[in-house]
Amino acid sequence: MNNRILNNDIQEFISENLNSKISGLLLKGLPFEAIDPKEIIEQIEAKKRCKAKLSTWYNTKCIYYPNKLNIEQTSSEITASYKANLVSGNSLVDVTGGFGVDAYYFSKKVASVIHCEVDKHLSQIVSYNYRILDVTNIECLNDNGIDVLKQKNKAFEWIYVDPSRRDDKKNKVFLLSDATPNIKTFQGLFLKYAEHVMIKTSPLLDIKATLKDLSFVKELHVVAVNNEVKELLWLLERDFQDDVRVKTINLSNEKQQLFEFKYKDESEASIEYNTPLTYLYEPNSAILKSGAFNAVGFAFNAFKLHKHSHLYTSEELIDFPGRRFKIEKSIPFNKKAFSKEGIKKANVTTRNFPIPVSKIRKDLKIKDGGSIYLFFTTIWHTNQKVIIICSKA
Repeated sequence: MNNRILNNDIQEFISENLNSKISGLLLKGLPFEAIDPKEIIEQIEAKKRCKAKLSTWYNTKCIYYPNKLNIEQTSSEITASYKANLVSGNSLVDVTGGFGVDAYYFSKKVASVIHCEVDKHLSQIVSYNYRILDVTNIECLNDNGIDVLKQKNKAFEWIYVDPSRRDDKKNKVFLLSDATPNIKTFQGLFLKYAEHVMIKTSPLLDIKATLKDLSFVKELHVVAVNNEVKELLWLLERDFQDDVRVKTINLSNEKQQLFEFKYKDESEASIEYNTPLTYLYEPNSAILKSGAFNAVGFAFNAFKLHKHSHLYTSEELIDFPGRRFKIEKSIPFNKKAFSKEGIKKANVTTRNFPIPVSKIRKDLKIKDGGSIYLFFTTIWHTNQKVIIICSKA
């Protein structure tokens, strides 16, 4: 850490130039001779990225920021807060601490938290920021989290792991075995030192394959924010043998959409099919990621349009966890039938349909937007391609 960054004049400069073009600032030159301009630019770029993602840090004076890559890789406050509600007790070790957002929220639910970070510079930053944020129950250790567990050699109630998804060349990796630490290698060690382990992984990870890689998985949380899946949370419990409970959550400022099921329920759930009725439903992204294609239809007593379409329909309006639409009309997919509708502007979605949205818009001359919603999909009993014309329910 360069403590000169915290001088009032430099802090004011950072805040005043959050919306300035970096190239312009460098061309003009920064008015501080005793500090490398790159360090100030790094603070500006990192703080700017925190405005929506980490408002607590952004709105607190004299926070010291790491490089922007650390900010990109950290949890958002909304997802960190969600994770914190899954833990409780007296002790938790975050073995891959990073910028410390998750540990900060864990400290609100757990009496004592240990933040492990192998990068000395980042560990110093996090420790300093906790003091500024008036956090007193987090111990920051500049050490490898695996080594910390071995050195302390005692039981904790929780271990949290957010493995790095970058290789030595800073390229992204996606397999669980390629991340650092290797969860497949160390999951036994984690469960030796804690009865409960939470692992955060990329939303791109294959759920079925990962369940084969992990032992004692009690719960899987599929977390989306504003209908974009942000992370998968795997909750392990020592010696747990029952079926995995999958919990999907779509977080937004308006409301939270929750849906949960047991993993085996999906293969055992019976689903009925039908043609478009009065209402149409599109599950949120967390449900789609979870693979609950039959379970969600069964739970809400909704018909499915096709095995592979993942769209649902009903006569009565359902409080369905996703987007809800009133079906105005369903027509065959062809230019002649569509031209009769006189639709020039609409929101277009495809489900189980061979033509991409961009080509549909071009071929049918449809501008984006408006109050009309078009679903291009396939119907179950005839495999007919149709256009379902909808309005928001």
